[in-house]
Amino acid sequence: MSVLHKISEHIRQKGLGTTLKKAWKHYVFSHEELLWMERDLVTPVPPHKLKPYPPLRILDITPQNAVAFTRHFGDRVDTMAELAREGYTGHMHVDENGDAVAFIWGAARNYHDKHYYGCWFPVKPGEFFEFGGELARPYWGTRLSMDLQTELWKAMLAQGCNKVVDVCEWHNIPALKLHIRTGYSEQGRIMNVYELFGRWRFYRESRYTGSRLDTLRKPVREPATAEAT
Repeated sequence: MSVLHKISEHIRQKGLGTTLKKAWKHYVFSHEELLWMERDLVTPVPPHKLKPYPPLRILDITPQNAVAFTRHFGDRVDTMAELAREGYTGHMHVDENGDAVAFIWGAARNYHDKHYYGCWFPVKPGEFFEFGGELARPYWGTRLSMDLQTELWKAMLAQGCNKVVDVCEWHNIPALKLHIRTGYSEQGRIMNVYELFGRWRFYRESRYTGSRLDTLRKPVREPATAEAT
């Protein structure tokens, strides 16, 4: 399909305004806000109504078993092996066929994200930086999104960590809601990632007060009370 045909199809489906905004962000200038979040490793996850999933095995990711990502995450095999060689803690959940259907990583030291954002994420003593969590599409909306995290927390707790920190894209509403359901709190910090002409990137940390997630929280219902007679 030619470039012009792709553009015309996108305009037809999304409209001219949306197409121009996407082109500007991709080819000229973009600004990504990454909200810093944190959570302790022992407070239970709040109740949820996520769907159950079939039994899976949890394996540490190693350079030797990274081939298990081939079916569902074929473009990540080399990256998974590389992260394992660099000494980060990685878990994959595999099905009865030995295929990885979910994965997540933890770094107990400063993490350089050379595979995606390109910046450093500093990690304080006692913390670990959680990154790269992803599920295969058939497992979206299941309890695996919670279990994937809590199993990693147990492993990092055994390594002497007492807090998990991570960042979440401000425009990724489903991920932000998952953080709320999981009991994360905001740190009031933002890692700003700027990209110019699809080539140069710049980074800046900023601060904010209050909460940027309150609008996403479900309102708490007041308990019903009987009227006085």
